[in-house]
Amino acid sequence: MAAVRRSPWLTALRRALGGNGSVLVLVEGSAGLGKTRALHGLSGLPEAAEARRTLWRCGAAQERPEAGGGPALLLVDDAHRATPQEREWLREVLERPWEGLAAVVAYRPEELGTAGLPLGAPAVSYPPGLAVFRHRLRAWGVDRVRRAASEVLGEQATHEAVTRLHACSGGVPQVVADLLGALAAGTGSRCTAADVDAAGVPVRLAELVLSRTDALAAADRPVVWAAAVLGEPAGRDELLSVAGMDGAPGRAALLAALAGAALSEVSQGRYGFSVPLAATAVRERVPGPVREELHGRAARVLVRRRPVPWAEVARHRGAAGRRKSWLKAVEKAALAAVEAGHHQEAIGLLERTLAVREVPARYRARLAPLLARSAVIGLRSDQTVEVLTQAVRDPGLPVDVRGQLRLDLGLMLANQVGDLAAGMRELEAAVEELGEVRPVLTSRAMVALAMPEWPTGTLAGHREWLRRAAGLARAGDSEVARAAVAANHASLAVACGDPQARELVAALPVDGPSAGCREHAARGLCNAADAALWRGSYRWGEELMSAGLDLAARIGASYTEQTAQGTRLLLDWWAGRWDGLGERCERFVADTADMPVVAADAHLVRGMLAFVQGDWAQAVHWLTALGAPAPECTRMPLAAATAGTLIRLALVRDDPPAAAEQARAAWAAVAEKGIWAWAAELAPWAVEAVARAGDAAAARRMTAQFVRGLAGQDAPSARAAVAWSRAALEECEGRRPEAAGSYRQAAAAYRELSRPYAWALTTEGAARCSLLDGAEHSGAPDEAARGGADGTAGEDGGRAHAVASLRCCVEQYTELGAVYDAARARTLLRSHQPPEVRRPGRPAFDDRLSPREREVAELAARGLMNREIAVVLHLSPRTVEQHVARALRKTGALSRRDLLRTAP
Repeated sequence: MAAVRRSPWLTALRRALGGNGSVLVLVEGSAGLGKTRALHGLSGLPEAAEARRTLWRCGAAQERPEAGGGPALLLVDDAHRATPQEREWLREVLERPWEGLAAVVAYRPEELGTAGLPLGAPAVSYPPGLAVFRHRLRAWGVDRVRRAASEVLGEQATHEAVTRLHACSGGVPQVVADLLGALAAGTGSRCTAADVDAAGVPVRLAELVLSRTDALAAADRPVVWAAAVLGEPAGRDELLSVAGMDGAPGRAALLAALAGAALSEVSQGRYGFSVPLAATAVRERVPGPVREELHGRAARVLVRRRPVPWAEVARHRGAAGRRKSWLKAVEKAALAAVEAGHHQEAIGLLERTLAVREVPARYRARLAPLLARSAVIGLRSDQTVEVLTQAVRDPGLPVDVRGQLRLDLGLMLANQVGDLAAGMRELEAAVEELGEVRPVLTSRAMVALAMPEWPTGTLAGHREWLRRAAGLARAGDSEVARAAVAANHASLAVACGDPQARELVAALPVDGPSAGCREHAARGLCNAADAALWRGSYRWGEELMSAGLDLAARIGASYTEQTAQGTRLLLDWWAGRWDGLGERCERFVADTADMPVVAADAHLVRGMLAFVQGDWAQAVHWLTALGAPAPECTRMPLAAATAGTLIRLALVRDDPPAAAEQARAAWAAVAEKGIWAWAAELAPWAVEAVARAGDAAAARRMTAQFVRGLAGQDAPSARAAVAWSRAALEECEGRRPEAAGSYRQAAAAYRELSRPYAWALTTEGAARCSLLDGAEHSGAPDEAARGGADGTAGEDGGRAHAVASLRCCVEQYTELGAVYDAARARTLLRSHQPPEVRRPGRPAFDDRLSPREREVAELAARGLMNREIAVVLHLSPRTVEQHVARALRKTGALSRRDLLRTAP
């Protein structure tokens, strides 16, 4: 009733219940729209509390209520089933209403004996003093269906599942409720569109539509069967052609079906079922031979449409048993879907077709490549992987066709499934099988092997694959092959800091002559954007990402679009746009759960967010637990950044040996690949870990190797990381003045890059080194404290600057939401800033948390154990325990996790 709170009829109803006038509300709604629920809602109106309330269901053999004066709420349900005696009694009441009568009469308009007259003919003679309203119940929109799904399934239902639920139910509340009940009982942790389809037709709906169909004369039923076979609203002529009826008999049958509510006029001049699932119930009950004939006629009718809906034609031809013409229609439908950029539609159609064992080999050889190409561009489907795996084992396939399938299977395994080793094997086998017979496809396989982000191979090897691919593409006349080479050449150039990178990216065929050219252009833009962002070219990378996303969306390249969405999460992390970022990462992981390569960006960002919030257990979970890709299946820059976070975690937990072991392994992987810009998020922590483990010489070699690897390259984030790595090494070696300078150099670079978190970490490092070095020399002569003869700031000035810098760091950490870092910086600040002058004795905070208690409570709520909080805040575990106990008592929190929600 929430949607009708301000309705005029409801206002009049309330006024009548207050003794002011009389009113009749006619509530009209088809089966399942919620008439009975609406009546029960009205019986709970506050104005009805003192009124005489009667709920009367027509045709239920109830004792007839007595009419009388005074406020009365008369709720009449199922008026379409009223007996002649009940209709007569209602007429008497409504033609002679009394002051205070509020009558509500609900009915199904499609089942009235006389259309438009709830109480039959002749029309009721309503007196002038009776206010009469009509309220039509409507089907739910998709948002209302989404709320209902959330109430029953929680967060299990995907967006696609809700859309399908709304479409097949027609938004009818009772059908939605029945389907949700079946889904709640039968689905696991995730409800998909396929689960909705598998739920079948609810019993209530099936029995209703079948009983209405059976009530028709036998000669009239074919028109309902035809609508069920078509499965969509159709015009009169098409419907009657499918039914095999024409002229007067066909017109009479359609009128009978409409009068008996077996069919509805769904839209102007188009007839069918208001609830699409009802068509399934009827279709399943049509005798087999009759059903085949109906499908055959449906195919012939649809072929006359322009444009021809080939997917529907294929469905009807297949159901009619016309095998050869079915496969031809499938091929035409798939080609049309691919040309329109509807790759997921093509995938579904081709999967269903190739799953039929009886499909001849010659048609498999034509349809399987179509499936493979769409699957590479669309989203992952395990069924597609299975179909293609079986296809490449078919000895009857021509070698070049097998090579073509291996190419796309390899791309799917590597890009979408995350099985890089298997993907590389298929791609290398594809090169051998395709050879010089299919140079365009051979070039495409070589292009894939040239992708530098994959952990297998070296930079020199990737360049050689690209050189060979470019040679084949130049020798042929395929614009698509040249576009594929151009896309990978551009992204490799960006990754390596090639001076020609911008020129190569600008030359991508975004307006290419074919859909294939544009698909590679979109891929090239998004890959180049990713490469640019890892190098620290954030503005350019964001421009490329926006252009790539726009192009991918326009051409239906779903996989490319998803990869770019993952890249956007990384950009928001680096830029400090953390508000809501964790929730976005979790949604992205859920939406791409079956594609670990795509989900990897979100896993990394969510893990780093958990770390800075002090929730180290969650950080480990997101970075390494089930669903997070293993290092050997992760793109190299992501693997290096993930290792950097895990190294930092080991350092925080005071485990330098474990940190150093992880650092050496990750460093070796980057060194083998040879793209040193990808060490930007790894190097500072790896150098610190190795130095703190006691091998300063190795840490120095790592730093020098990092510098050499970046020689002559444009890699702003890596350049900043070089300064940070030097600072970390100098600090570990006890050279704090030099470390402070290197930290300041890194901080200036990160400020220029607009990376607030990295700026705060390096600024904090500079302040820490300055303050600790000053503390060690606090006994220096007064002249040194006042400043030297060269005019440089003395010890007091340097200390004040460091303390001010620390305050800025605390503010930045707090603004970002980096709880762990803010607590650490506040502890350092507290130990070095001048004490505040206050009256003797402990400050009184009453029931409010003290600053220290709040710090402890924030970390405890994030999941840190007492000993971990003690390490962060430089307290004893016993002191932390006391602070947690006081915080729980003051806030009334029931657990440590509740402290964030209850802290004032």
